[in-house]
Amino acid sequence: MKTTITAFLAACSLVGAVAATKDYSSYVNPFIGTGGHGHTFPGATMPHGMIQPSPDTRINGWDACSGYFWTDTIVNGFTQNHLSGTGCADYGDFLIMPTVGAQQLDPQIDTLENRPFASAFDKATEKAEPGYYSSFLKRYGVKAEVTAADRAAIYRFTFPESHDAGFVVDIDYSIQNQRNTAMQVEAVGDNAIAAYKMTRYWAFDQQLYMYAEFSKPFRYELFTDTLTDSRGNSMPRCKALLKFPDTKAGEQVLVKVGISAVDGAGARNNLAEGIPGWDFDKVRADARARWNDCLGKIEITADNDSDRNIFYTALYHANIAPNLFQDADGRYLGMDRKIHKNDSGHPVYTVFSLWDTHRALHPLYTIIDPEANKDYMRSLLLKHKEGGLLPKWELAGNYTATMPGYHAVSVLADAIAKDQYDFDIDEALQAALKVSRYDSTGIVTPRAVREALVQKSKLYKDSLGYIPWNEEFESVAKGLEYAYDDWCIARIAEVAGDKAATEEFDRKGQNYRNYFDPATKFMRGRDREGRWHEPFSPFSSNHREDDYCEGTAWQWNWFVPHDVEGLIGLIGGKEAFAARLDSLFSADSSLEGKLVSADISGLIGQYAHGNEPSHHIIHLYNYADRPDRTQELVDQVLKEQYRNAPDGLSGNEDCGQMSAWYVLNSLGFYQVCPGKPVYSIGRPYWPHAEVNLPGGKKFVVDVKGYGKDRPYIRSMKLNGKTLEAPFFTHDQLAAGGVLEVEMSDTPQR
Repeated sequence: MKTTITAFLAACSLVGAVAATKDYSSYVNPFIGTGGHGHTFPGATMPHGMIQPSPDTRINGWDACSGYFWTDTIVNGFTQNHLSGTGCADYGDFLIMPTVGAQQLDPQIDTLENRPFASAFDKATEKAEPGYYSSFLKRYGVKAEVTAADRAAIYRFTFPESHDAGFVVDIDYSIQNQRNTAMQVEAVGDNAIAAYKMTRYWAFDQQLYMYAEFSKPFRYELFTDTLTDSRGNSMPRCKALLKFPDTKAGEQVLVKVGISAVDGAGARNNLAEGIPGWDFDKVRADARARWNDCLGKIEITADNDSDRNIFYTALYHANIAPNLFQDADGRYLGMDRKIHKNDSGHPVYTVFSLWDTHRALHPLYTIIDPEANKDYMRSLLLKHKEGGLLPKWELAGNYTATMPGYHAVSVLADAIAKDQYDFDIDEALQAALKVSRYDSTGIVTPRAVREALVQKSKLYKDSLGYIPWNEEFESVAKGLEYAYDDWCIARIAEVAGDKAATEEFDRKGQNYRNYFDPATKFMRGRDREGRWHEPFSPFSSNHREDDYCEGTAWQWNWFVPHDVEGLIGLIGGKEAFAARLDSLFSADSSLEGKLVSADISGLIGQYAHGNEPSHHIIHLYNYADRPDRTQELVDQVLKEQYRNAPDGLSGNEDCGQMSAWYVLNSLGFYQVCPGKPVYSIGRPYWPHAEVNLPGGKKFVVDVKGYGKDRPYIRSMKLNGKTLEAPFFTHDQLAAGGVLEVEMSDTPQR
């Protein structure tokens, strides 16, 4: 027995060594999603790193959310932090731009996309890979390169021969002209710049410190004045203008940058700890090695490199957020806006886009990195403790009050259901109960944010069982999401042994029924007297000011992930349910309304894959004994809505959710209901895939009769045992084994 175990460990070690040498990063195309409305950025970052140095090509508009848009040919410079694929902008702090010649600062107009010192860049030679970005700035003849560590970045600028080289360090620069409420910049000796800014925008107080060191001494001028913007408001400016001694042709000037949300000492220490020397190539190699370890958690066999590009870019995008928020010395900025010291050994994170990521991203982590997911849950509970409430979209230690629901409870419930938690269950239950109620006591946030966090919709859903449409916008979307989240709370209470809370929230989980109109068979708004909202059209959208959220009645009709069987009963049984689903995918794709939501994208009929409320719907056919429809529609989405191109995403990436959907569904399964540890089988897209699980185990998906034109499943076996239904459990996956699937070119009922 001992010999067998020794041999097994040796084999695992060999497999790990082989995986470690494979360059998965070579398959990643960070430009996917930088066009269309994907809102991704191409710059350098580490897995879940604090810093994201990336080029900024535009300032204004929805497609400036990440600072970069693929079709732009002029770059403003490089800022140090970015959000990946969001629908709102923030970050884009501390812009650095190399210059040769006069440093032009005027005219700086808030309605323009580019600063006066911006430069055209060479799209033909632009390059991006995990942990590295480079481009050539035509105006100045400078090659710009950047790579990153966890909390610091290093740039390498290759200058031409010049008598007038320098840098503009622009502190007042921000994406979408955010309001700068405080700014400071100072030179530290003749080779470093320290800066601070406080921005009020999506995050109400987004403070950041920067410490930047230059490999060449400089002369400097600190520039401050005040302009008036296009709305008549004062627009303070703050910049450092640096000049260097003569540069030789091909001379490289390196710039190291550390950031911190805590203080200037934190930024300086993060830089010293993260990049102690000036070896750009070593930092780049270390970043690539880290990414290879991360991407190597899943191994696929594919027909061509383009398919590999799509898959590994999706896995890459799924590992950018949440982001590290704790300094190297353990300090971090709490939700109470105080500085705390964390000695737990588990870092604190930020950027929790939970309305999006509870659906597929966190379930993906429970498979490939449950220990990291535990850290994310610790961070969420810590934010509850410091700020008085579980966040629903937390950013830089701020409640943003963005999006409906309180989906932190979904992440907690799913981890509990999969026995992947080490937090106190009673603490989690109390946090869940607080966030579900109309209770704003003890929440540390400005009044306007607090009112948006704790809306009367919670009062109505508990007292009336539904939210009157004429009392709050998005009443149907909020009500359906509250019902699911309350069901999740029941699951937490059940494990905590609180019978009364379990019964209460199981009952509230059935509130979705109060929105179902049996005459139209749509989820609809109703007033305080229970009357349906008229006039009604399931094609109508008025962005954020109707009964739905970023969608129509067509898309929201199906958001009952916790009780699909109950929804089937409401619609009239499995056959009627499948037919109703068919009508969703065959409906006219036209939309109507005063302000149609731009988020309704990636349409197949009225199914909108470009936004999250639709993401589970295709798998509902499995519950109605029509797995063939799940298989063919998953196949269609994988082929049509994910491409190896800048516009290769059909909607916002949303901090990894869009990509996590692809990763899971291309492997052949998806979790319809986080909190219920069951996977629905779809259409395996690879002839062979291996998921490297914790503890050296593997879950293998092996396809017989594979073909891109063979999307239907003829038979399924899990560890040699035939599956009679297209489902399996998380416990079966976590134990490791082989899912063997035989494919066909004809539907199988």
